[in-house]
Amino acid sequence: MKTIYNGFLTVVFALMATAAFAQGTVTGTVIDAEMNQPLPGANVVVKGTTTGVSTDFDGKFQIEVPENSGTLVISYIGFVKKEVRFSSAGDIGNITLQADAEELEGVVVIGTGIIDLARDRQTPIAVSTIPAKEIQQKVGTQDITMTMVNTPSVYVRSQSSGFGDTQISVRGFEQDNTAFLLNGQPINGMEDGNMYWSNWSGMADIANGIQIQRGLGSSKLAISSVGGTVNFITKATEQKQGGFVSGAMANDSYYKGTVAYNTGIGEKGFGASVMLSHWQGKTYMDGTYGAGQNYFISLGYKLNENHNFNFLITGAPQWHDQNFAKPISSYLEHGKKYNNNYGYFNGEYKSEVGNYYHKPVANLNWDWNIDESKQLSTVLYASWGRGGSRGSVGSRERTEDGMIDWDAIYQNNINSADGSSTYALRNSVNNHAWYGLVTNFNYKITENLNWNAGFDLRTYKGNHFRQIYNLLGADYYLDTDNVRYPDNKIYATYPNNPWKALFDYADEKERYAWDYDERINYGGFFTQLEYATEQFSVFVQGSVSDQSHVRWDRYQYTEENEKANKVTNFGFNVKGGGSFNINDQNSVYVNAGYYSRQPYHDNIYLNFRNEVNPLTENEKIFGLEAGYSFKTNGFSANLNLYRTTWKDRVTTSSYTDEETDRLIYTTNEGVEQRHQGIELDFMAYPTDQLRLKGYLSIGDWEYVGDSRTTVRDEDRNELSFEVEDVDGGKVGNAAQLTAGLGFVYDIIEGLSVDADYRYYDKLYANAGAVKENVELPDFGIMDAGVSYSLPLGTQKNQSLNFRLNINNVLHKMYLSELRTANFAEPGEETYEGIAVSNQAYFGFGRTWNLSVRYNF
Repeated sequence: MKTIYNGFLTVVFALMATAAFAQGTVTGTVIDAEMNQPLPGANVVVKGTTTGVSTDFDGKFQIEVPENSGTLVISYIGFVKKEVRFSSAGDIGNITLQADAEELEGVVVIGTGIIDLARDRQTPIAVSTIPAKEIQQKVGTQDITMTMVNTPSVYVRSQSSGFGDTQISVRGFEQDNTAFLLNGQPINGMEDGNMYWSNWSGMADIANGIQIQRGLGSSKLAISSVGGTVNFITKATEQKQGGFVSGAMANDSYYKGTVAYNTGIGEKGFGASVMLSHWQGKTYMDGTYGAGQNYFISLGYKLNENHNFNFLITGAPQWHDQNFAKPISSYLEHGKKYNNNYGYFNGEYKSEVGNYYHKPVANLNWDWNIDESKQLSTVLYASWGRGGSRGSVGSRERTEDGMIDWDAIYQNNINSADGSSTYALRNSVNNHAWYGLVTNFNYKITENLNWNAGFDLRTYKGNHFRQIYNLLGADYYLDTDNVRYPDNKIYATYPNNPWKALFDYADEKERYAWDYDERINYGGFFTQLEYATEQFSVFVQGSVSDQSHVRWDRYQYTEENEKANKVTNFGFNVKGGGSFNINDQNSVYVNAGYYSRQPYHDNIYLNFRNEVNPLTENEKIFGLEAGYSFKTNGFSANLNLYRTTWKDRVTTSSYTDEETDRLIYTTNEGVEQRHQGIELDFMAYPTDQLRLKGYLSIGDWEYVGDSRTTVRDEDRNELSFEVEDVDGGKVGNAAQLTAGLGFVYDIIEGLSVDADYRYYDKLYANAGAVKENVELPDFGIMDAGVSYSLPLGTQKNQSLNFRLNINNVLHKMYLSELRTANFAEPGEETYEGIAVSNQAYFGFGRTWNLSVRYNF
């Protein structure tokens, strides 16, 4: 009996030990596949049991499993449920959930068919995505462009100018050659393709994510972007009731407050989300004060299972003072924060130059699920820009230290014999009205074959003039150049307040220096056919567009001659490519594209007059890309190769020959740019608490061949021809070698630290097409931050969050941009090898910002 009893106990203990050994803990992170950001509150359940947990704020979970193998079921409202097998305890890495329109139960989604994110296509592209959490944490007091600095082949400069004055380059191409989209709506300037980030100072508050598609990219528009496409996806009407209140402070007396509230989607399908903010302060540089607000109103309505509507209006009225590039010698004499654009009037600070603008943007989105295989998405949008730049007219006085002597200027005006101003402050007004429609039809022909087609229609009217806003003691300003109003005395002054600028600006007779309008109409058609299986995909995409231009000038021409000749240009592009999934971990892709892009409006009319440039032609762009992706639990990496050629760039100027009284045209043509390079980026999760990411981009961006300058008369007879060899000359204004490494470490639940180091080299001056260019010194910058989230109450969304950022922790002083390319002469003073006569911008030194946010 004893033997049987002992044997029984041995079996029991063995079974207990086996059971104990079989139990374990599985961890992982649930990710939104659309934005590549964590999904807090997702449900994770062991299949066949009642054991379940929810993911934390960072999308992480930890769950006890009864067996060493099994299946987890992950679900989240609005996303497709997913089952994931596990074969042992431990970390199973990232689990991505795809959005599912059929499960959105009252959630209004903005333009699902218009916003073309990388996840919408199985054909891979060179892409980086920045989620809302990272934007909120790291943008601080900076422009929204600074959230993109930890991205391959991206360079942001001109930060020292003032709030909203940064410039961004992608793969060495300026921002006028990169497409920027807001919920699928194009927002590049219609006249010159540029971006004015001060107009979008509220973007960081409303962005739900940013996706940077370098190179050919993925866009459901007839656009021909050379550098790439940047998609800003804003918040929509929130599904759940709640909101937040936040406050922030930073160096140089910067303060910001934000409040937001969501009603949630009601039983009848209506909902609203509202957000308001105010900020004020100064950047790192002297004389760069600014202030502004941001408003965001989103109204959602789900009519039924097939029709979703969302109306959105947002705007960011702001004003800010500015700093300009100046000789390096001036910085060395007065300090790296030096700005000579301000002074003191009766003892109070006053700046001479700056910017003020208010650009309300409204759009109405309609998503129509026609049936299981067909969807139509449409956005109708409008924007009304009001404002411009601030500056001066007349001769100024300066103090001994080079600052504006406002008291002396005022006294000179008071002493004017006839009451006219010797110096006045003016606004260069740039008003516009922009209306557009983007629509896209998607037809799933078969399980594997998908067809898209859509239209992009836009009309733009710009109004440009100058007005006086401060006479500084004078009675009037005398304008002698207006054809319509000779010897015009201007007594009226107008504000540069961004709110008042919406309606209060000068009438025609009270304008000076220039007064002209521009109308641009654009129509484009896009189509794409894609065949995709689990193993491979191929696609072909094409678009055509027609663009017309006309100009009216009331200042330089009489009424009967004020309208210029209309100019119409036709363009097109075609793209194609494919991908192959070697296995679950490895995939490769190749893409190619050719663009014939119309010239911008500002290149069509010469010298800001009604003279039509007869020599413009479409620019030719050809791009090749190839890539490799590797993904496994806890690690992913992407390798991209690219080569882009940009030909037939033409710029023309003209003047009237005094002897013959005939027009003479000077044309620079034939300049070709070749941009090629390699990009590597990776993400790794070595432990449950540590996340790593890094990148490396090596570019070779050069001018090719010769730059040809031809002088012709108005009958296009050639008068002279000059060839300049620029072959091998380096393209400037963007670092051709960039590298970065960053980490996030979770110390305890809710508390984390992070840091990012980025390095720049092979940065050249902004000197245009030249054979020899000045190379700036290389530099590295490290940013760091601390986050803490304190849960409050019993509700998952109720918390108190703290964030501290320290940018440029090591206080590295560096040249971020050269506006000239002067090589040092023998014996000339230099700064790190650069001639001090060069016009330059220094980057910011160490800065900080602290924010507190209460979610309810």
